[in-house]
Amino acid sequence: MRLQKAVLSDIPLMQTMVREEVEKGVILPRSDDEVATNIRSYVLLKEKERLLGYAALHIHSPILAEIRSLVVSPEARGLGMGKALVDFTLREADELGVSQVLVLTYLPDFFRKLGFEEIEKESVPDHKIWADCIKCRHFPNCNEVSLIYDIGKVNR
Repeated sequence: MRLQKAVLSDIPLMQTMVREEVEKGVILPRSDDEVATNIRSYVLLKEKERLLGYAALHIHSPILAEIRSLVVSPEARGLGMGKALVDFTLREADELGVSQVLVLTYLPDFFRKLGFEEIEKESVPDHKIWADCIKCRHFPNCNEVSLIYDIGKVNR
């Protein structure tokens, strides 16, 4: 298995993998054009040419990034694939100089085990809410949990 940055030709496979999670309302829908615009944000986990999962690291500000669109194929869940993707994005955030990484998730225990701490949803930047959350079918009655990973705190 290998982690690699996504390229534009990966988009159809990525969209196929995430379709079920989008239909369930677990992950926000993103058009091919939106994925293409942000292609440099995505990291893929592949076994040969088979896509096992992916995630995106979206930069919000010089200090804040967000892990988005984390998905692992059903047959690869529970095997450490999600952790590998999160670890990659956290290393990338650290290399870029970001000090905090945000997640909004329905699986808070997964992220807590990786060192994320729950925060009040009111502390999530407004531009995140109006750029992404407003597109969600659960808005404004969202039951996702907001968590933050403080890179500076962990690396001290």
